[in-house]
Amino acid sequence: MIRPRFGAPLAAAVLAFCTVAALAAPPQPFTADAFNQLAHAGKPIVVDVAASWCTTCMAQKPIIDQLSRQPAYRDVAVLVVNFDDKDLLRQLKVSVQSTLIAFKGGREVARSIGDTSVSGINRIFEKAAQ
Repeated sequence: MIRPRFGAPLAAAVLAFCTVAALAAPPQPFTADAFNQLAHAGKPIVVDVAASWCTTCMAQKPIIDQLSRQPAYRDVAVLVVNFDDKDLLRQLKVSVQSTLIAFKGGREVARSIGDTSVSGINRIFEKAAQ
């Protein structure tokens, strides 16, 4: 009987994937406390303003999830703002869903609206992580 020998290489690949995936924190709901703690600690932040009914937001989500798992962006926190939170939208100066905002040290460094390209969303993560 011939047995494929995937044991050790497959196990190593799974472990590597799990390690990279474990480095990334999943997106969290935006709260002022979370934002302030991250900003005070000097952590890079990407704020994702989304609505459940927004097709552009739905197109952005898998890209944001993929980028947040990249080793280069493991320190970038993703905070999700519900587009129905009008007070928070005013504070962030957001008028449309599918807005992404990069913060470094609590200061806005980049903003994008409606971009669903990997390269465009990557730029937001890069600006936060620099």
